[in-house]
Amino acid sequence: MGATMRCMVILGVLFALFMSSTSAQSCSKYNFASNKVFSACSDLPYLNSYLHWTYSPSSQSLEIAFRRLGTSSSRWVSWAINPTSQGMVGSQALVAFQKSDGTMRAYTSPIKSYQTGLQEGDLSFPVSDLSATYSNNEMIVYATLKLQNSSSTLNQVWQEGPLSNDSPGMHPTTGPNVQSMGTLNLLSGESKTTAGASSSKLKAKNIHGVLNAVSWGILMPLGAIIARYVKEFPLADPAWFYLHVTCQLSAFILGVAGFGTGLRLGSQSPGITYAVHRGLGIALFTLALVQASALLIRPKKDHKWRSYWNCYHYLVGYGILGISIANIFKGLDILSPEKKWKRAYIGILVTLASLALLLEVIVWFLKRSKRSAGADKLKSSHGTNGTNGLNGYGGRKPETV
Repeated sequence: MGATMRCMVILGVLFALFMSSTSAQSCSKYNFASNKVFSACSDLPYLNSYLHWTYSPSSQSLEIAFRRLGTSSSRWVSWAINPTSQGMVGSQALVAFQKSDGTMRAYTSPIKSYQTGLQEGDLSFPVSDLSATYSNNEMIVYATLKLQNSSSTLNQVWQEGPLSNDSPGMHPTTGPNVQSMGTLNLLSGESKTTAGASSSKLKAKNIHGVLNAVSWGILMPLGAIIARYVKEFPLADPAWFYLHVTCQLSAFILGVAGFGTGLRLGSQSPGITYAVHRGLGIALFTLALVQASALLIRPKKDHKWRSYWNCYHYLVGYGILGISIANIFKGLDILSPEKKWKRAYIGILVTLASLALLLEVIVWFLKRSKRSAGADKLKSSHGTNGTNGLNGYGGRKPETV
């Protein structure tokens, strides 16, 4: 009985392995409903996608079918060739999705920058027989391309993302969506991905974002709060000044590192320009550099120019805060991380603003108490103690009754 049970278990395991292997998706076992046949195919490593093609070297004609499994009617798909480099910018894309009325839309889109998105336009090479189908959570794009490069190896990019009012929206910029690119040899069928480079660039973007968010977005406002409110407490003098300088100096050092990573990312991403984000970053770094340099010429408290220096210091400081926060949100929109990160930063800003509001109320009461105490002291100095010849009756002695 024991031997029989062991045999049944072994047979069950072998059967399960057999079923899992036969049910696994493979492009070579796929049969198109239209009875189309392609000479080669590749199981793409990301986004559950497959590419089928027939290539004629003599005419440089490439007939393709790009398949994306596990998608829905609320998503778009795209497959592209980049004739000049690896990556999204510069790629010549085929885009497809199902419209809200149930019909399919397929068109070509030359991607000039991340800002332009998937706008319709002619590609750098002729495209014919472009069409798309959708059924059973599978979207397929068909096309025939007339290549103009004698090389049989091409840079390919494939992608998917959400739809909004029958218009493709921004795809995720993390995980498989930034790894779905590589090279493809049309003759040998060999496919290589550039996931390592993409992962490294994404890591650099995250470092850039964290450095700038912590420096300009958290430490800098905290230092301003300390200078604005903590100095009003007598027991905090001169500790508030050193806390303020520590926060601002730490923010500046981290900000310089963040600015440096931003410049490096820009040099590594030709054709990708975020004009507003870059302009705000340069303005922010310039103002911070001037602000830090001004500390070297800070006049003493009793100097006649001290009031002008204070006015300049406050205006530039608050200007830095405004630009910092605006540019951090701009960077979050570009990086497009999970929503929890943007919510976390908003929560930090709300906490800092609540702290500032609370301290504003406390400082107001402290100043009011000081004014009241000063007024009482002044009144008592002119009271009924006969000081300066006054005794509460205008200096006259009261008449006796």
